[in-house]
Amino acid sequence: MPPALRRLALTAHVASSVGWLGSVAVFLVLAVVGLTDPDTQRVRGAYLAMETTGWYVIVPLAFASLLTGLVQSLGTTWGLLRHYWVLVKLALTVAATFLLLLHMQVTERVADAAARTSLSGGDLNGLRVQLVADAAAAVAVLLTTTALSIYKPRGVTRYGWRVQHRQRAERAVGSAAQTATAARGF
Repeated sequence: MPPALRRLALTAHVASSVGWLGSVAVFLVLAVVGLTDPDTQRVRGAYLAMETTGWYVIVPLAFASLLTGLVQSLGTTWGLLRHYWVLVKLALTVAATFLLLLHMQVTERVADAAARTSLSGGDLNGLRVQLVADAAAAVAVLLTTTALSIYKPRGVTRYGWRVQHRQRAERAVGSAAQTATAARGF
């Protein structure tokens, strides 16, 4: 991938990933407000905002992060299958995106109830607690993927080791050929 395109892809990936993390953090705050605030209008607003934020901000950013991460891994030397940290990050992102889509069903149910009635302290309490727990877990997972991107822990997969070994062998053969050519005076 040419450097300018690589930087563009990296910018898109970082922006979508950070946006995803930030919007999930806001979702968590709204879930806590919805669970703990005694003002029924604020609770109603929080749950309605959560549904809108989920479908129109968080879900698109999750898919954008997944897609741009794939582009980054396939278009750079890190590769998709060469390093364990990339595989772990991919697995966490795929799992988080899948669980997000399941989680949105709970969000819709609570938002629908909030739109129809004023939720009191005990109404749908289990689902409201689940929204807080799921959002907190999502923040933790997204912070983990961020840390993996920054620290890039060592660990090459078997495939990555074979690729590195083959590249080193090709460089050695190329170096030997250049040395032989130089020795002959060409």
